[in-house]
Amino acid sequence: MHVSDGVAVRASGVHVTLGGAPIIQHVDLTVRDGEVVALLGANGSGKSTLVRALVGVVPADRGSVELLGAPLGRGVPWDRVGYVPQRVSAASGVPATAAEVVESGTLHARRLRPPRDAHRRVHEALEQVGLGAQAHHPVRQLSGGQQQRVLIARALVRRPDLLLLDEPVAGVDVPSQRAFADALASLAAAGTTVLVVLHELGALAPLVRRAVVLRHGSVVHDGAPPPAAHEHAGPEHDHVHPHAPYDGGADDADAALTPRVGWDR
Repeated sequence: MHVSDGVAVRASGVHVTLGGAPIIQHVDLTVRDGEVVALLGANGSGKSTLVRALVGVVPADRGSVELLGAPLGRGVPWDRVGYVPQRVSAASGVPATAAEVVESGTLHARRLRPPRDAHRRVHEALEQVGLGAQAHHPVRQLSGGQQQRVLIARALVRRPDLLLLDEPVAGVDVPSQRAFADALASLAAAGTTVLVVLHELGALAPLVRRAVVLRHGSVVHDGAPPPAAHEHAGPEHDHVHPHAPYDGGADDADAALTPRVGWDR
């Protein structure tokens, strides 16, 4: 059994190439247990690609990644990891309610059936993201922002020790952003480690004490959030638009809902 030695995420010399182009270049990142860290950067800086590499959705050409003390792979305790990809649909080809999608988050290779308290945990997770009243609504009938919140609840239902979120509040209305910030604050207070990709701190600003800023796939700042983080991505003054296009590559919808990617192994 691997011991995290107080470090939830450790990445060393990570390089990622997509389509022949270098996206991430020699990134070192350490996130200690209980930290809430924002990953900031302009569109195209590689934020989403880095998070995808950390959970094994895209392969790293070079470097190493450890999650919760274990090298990336089957040895990672994936039942303790929650991951929310960027801007995907919770709807799939099979009709499902919001509650059913969230309940699927309790399943993994070591647990093929929902736990006995699954119903309560699903209800709590949906309440945390402000969708308690929509539990039995088909996800395909929900708005895009609501579907994103369903996927956040799907990660929260695991009660993860490590939570990685890629633009979790993009396209979500301000009241829902605040509700999510409150939920995240409760998780952080309980010791959950959070690494969250953001274009701006927004409602999450009170929670974030450390920001890692990427520029052209490399870390250019690691420390206190830049004063203008709500408008800019750090000392290089790359403008960070709250509605900038996706910078991470292929669609993550399958990764969000199937057990084929690393974080669900």
